[in-house]
Amino acid sequence: MEPTTKARLPAKRSQPVKLLSGGNPQIAKADGDAPVQAYIAAMPGWKRGIGERLDALIVRHVPNVVKAVKWNTPFYGIAGQGWFLGFHVFTHYVKVTFLRGASLQPVPPGGTPKSKDVRWIDIREGDPLDEEQLAEWVKQAAVLPGFLVPRA
Repeated sequence: MEPTTKARLPAKRSQPVKLLSGGNPQIAKADGDAPVQAYIAAMPGWKRGIGERLDALIVRHVPNVVKAVKWNTPFYGIAGQGWFLGFHVFTHYVKVTFLRGASLQPVPPGGTPKSKDVRWIDIREGDPLDEEQLAEWVKQAAVLPGFLVPRA
């Protein structure tokens, strides 16, 4: 499904969010800001600060961004255009994935031959966060055709 502007709120939870392998929060698949904020709030330790900074940077530079959590990953996109970015918690880092990253300048460093279009950066504890470069990539990525999830 492509990004939409309608938001569905996740079910209220009375118990803590389960952390999956590597500390990745298990958040129910849902569209809108609320599930993304629930994911960020459940990010463990120093990773939560990275999630908060990423979310604020994306919203600041792409005011019409739509959000969702899919596959236990926050995604950011443009309605009718598709998803352009997601981030995911791993044991020792937060992976920020640009779904059309091979088209960005400069090209983000992470990638494999199997990931023709996708590029990423891994942010580890104590790494300086180059917000200026991230902002440039986010602005570039937001105007590219995004990733559309096929309808079932």
